[in-house]
Amino acid sequence: MAYEQKTKPTDESVIAFIEEIEKPSKKEDAYRLLDIFHEETGLEPILWGPSIIGYGSYHFRYATGHEGDAPLVGFSPRKAALSLYIAPSEEEREKYLSRLGKHKSGKACIYVNKLQDIDESVLREMIRRSVEVTRARYPE
Repeated sequence: MAYEQKTKPTDESVIAFIEEIEKPSKKEDAYRLLDIFHEETGLEPILWGPSIIGYGSYHFRYATGHEGDAPLVGFSPRKAALSLYIAPSEEEREKYLSRLGKHKSGKACIYVNKLQDIDESVLREMIRRSVEVTRARYPE
């Protein structure tokens, strides 16, 4: 059975999505992230699935045969935390995270309660580096 990718780019409005955020501070952080990611990537935001704001895209194919498309970088202003989808190389990840500020991290995400908890300059470095690494790993 073929795998159907669930998270795909949509034509939905990123601004309309952000405007639906109930908590004012979370909405403010989402707008700030919108600016930061745009400034660092030069790319326009696209809503992927119902809740991920992504920038650019790349096509991946695993050894298992699983393949699909994903944003180069992105974020999601979830109720519990801001989820940041940025992936500098494995070798660099801990170096960046040690300088980022208050966060939690999973395998593919970095979770931040609010932007004032982290160093924006480190976030910007991570975004730029993630785009470079991903483009090198998955050339068009």
